[in-house]
Amino acid sequence: MPEKTIQTSDPSVEVTVPASTISSDVAVTIPGLFRERVKRSPDSIAYRYFDREHVIWKESTWQEMSIEVARCQAALQKESLEKGDRVAIMAKNCREWIIFDQAVLGLGLVIVPLYTQDRADNAAYILKDCDAKLLVIGNSEQWSTLIKNPHCFDTVNRVVSIEDIDAVNEAKLLSLQNWLVERADAEKNSSLIKDESDADELATIVYTSGTTGNAKGVMLSHRNILSNAYSGLRSIYVTDKDTFLSFLPLSHTLERTTGYYLPMMSGATVAFARSIPELAEDLLTIRPTGLISVPRIFERIYVKIKEDLDKKPKFIWLLFKLTVDVGWRRFEYAQGRAKYSLSMLLWPLLYLLVAKKIQHRFGGNLRVTICGGAPVAPSISRIFVGLGIPILQGYGLTESSPVISANRMKHNIPASIGLVFPDVEVRIGDNDELLARGDNVMMGYWNCPEETLKAIDDNGWLYTGDKARIEDNYIYITGRLKEIIVMANGEKISPADMEMAIAHDVLFEQVMIIGEARPYLVAIAVLEKEQWKRFSKRMGFAENDLTKTEVKNILLKRISRNLHNFPGYAQIRRISCTLEPWTIEQGLITPTLKVKRPRVTEKFQQQIDAMYEGHTV
Repeated sequence: MPEKTIQTSDPSVEVTVPASTISSDVAVTIPGLFRERVKRSPDSIAYRYFDREHVIWKESTWQEMSIEVARCQAALQKESLEKGDRVAIMAKNCREWIIFDQAVLGLGLVIVPLYTQDRADNAAYILKDCDAKLLVIGNSEQWSTLIKNPHCFDTVNRVVSIEDIDAVNEAKLLSLQNWLVERADAEKNSSLIKDESDADELATIVYTSGTTGNAKGVMLSHRNILSNAYSGLRSIYVTDKDTFLSFLPLSHTLERTTGYYLPMMSGATVAFARSIPELAEDLLTIRPTGLISVPRIFERIYVKIKEDLDKKPKFIWLLFKLTVDVGWRRFEYAQGRAKYSLSMLLWPLLYLLVAKKIQHRFGGNLRVTICGGAPVAPSISRIFVGLGIPILQGYGLTESSPVISANRMKHNIPASIGLVFPDVEVRIGDNDELLARGDNVMMGYWNCPEETLKAIDDNGWLYTGDKARIEDNYIYITGRLKEIIVMANGEKISPADMEMAIAHDVLFEQVMIIGEARPYLVAIAVLEKEQWKRFSKRMGFAENDLTKTEVKNILLKRISRNLHNFPGYAQIRRISCTLEPWTIEQGLITPTLKVKRPRVTEKFQQQIDAMYEGHTV
């Protein structure tokens, strides 16, 4: 392969790691990291969680967590599990998720996370494919999902539910409290069992939520994950005084590595958010200094801000815009990319009038936000960065444990995916594909040796499937190789970029562009119900007037404004809209909210055919 660019980490941009940090070399394995943290910080607060029964927030120290892990290990030893056996977990983020993870890995077993909202058929496939012997679920909701497909339990000998479930004649099912050994016994023998695998042996199998076909099981070793977490701490300053609010699912590798293992390495506290609908309240209660997030969270917050501004006099909107503009100028000046401006003298007043109130919505203490999983729209980044919310966009794959690159506090270009992580190499290969190599690159795909050979070459380079360019050491994603649409006239477009631009409009909740081998592009769009209700009323339409030509033309004009930076051929000529969101349960999106294009195409085939029928370029 011709080598276009090789980029390795630059030690000059690494931060000083605090003395409280446990390096990956010291930890060696994930349970080794836990034991070392318990040893160093036994009485420090490890986790905060909400007790719904008593309606209060509670705390657990590292020593208390150690006792619970020991209890869990004692119970696991009674299940006739052999070293290397797989234990699956399907539960929301909670203290018990951590306890099971550490207990399982400390016994040399392998943990397999499942998404809490995954469909029964997908869960059944994963459980059978990895030959899971024991399954941990959160509550009756997960149980109700799984029993829809009896094949979920083909290999599973025991199901442990964190919450009590009223299920009759279910021999495999036990509640957590009934399954655990008595606490008194654990306290007598409260030492953690040290029988984990070696650093380079399998720790977890994480199934990627593929948009086509069945998910593949990504095999990650202890070294893969810990090296990546430690690289994160050499890139972004985190101490044992920090508090993270955890709300992305722990089944997502970004949250697991950077929102669970990274804080454990640094000694930081993690608080588990109650739910996404309650996230706004939890931010005010916990007042975190760190967040691991996805762009959708910021998009939703911006929609709410815009709704509030629309109800106020125009000068309030102008004041908001001025605050963003001045704040962005201050940011660019601090980054060394802009000259000093007298307008920056207005910042203390603008901060008090506008920015401070927005920062308060995040708790008022937010020091760093790592954003990944999908690209952040530049306009969204500009707004929040301008308001003083420190968004650092990063990039990675499950196959890279997951982070390959990220922006830094003093080296931040929001339009990029940042600088390569320490101990990771990147290069640009054929077709401008981004390749990565390092200790964070996966062992391979479970039961898929052929797919592994396609993903990693003989020199250890991981093929990301994303097109990229590197400028001044910053990496920019320019498209997705497998998602390029080739139109009938030979023009090529990246639908993901266009869809992101369209979805920036608050009226559009979800969108998918079609045009492969077609004369022009069309779109299937889900409208945001409340926004559409207000918009249609203002325009004099009924809420169900989605098929009217006049309505479609108005929507196409809005889309066109959002696509003004794209080439002339990359314009949407027809549109079909719905108010019914695409959901995981319908099989139309993955648990990480990526659109399953073949499934959406199949569902809307009739509408797609109609948009092309009788029309020419």
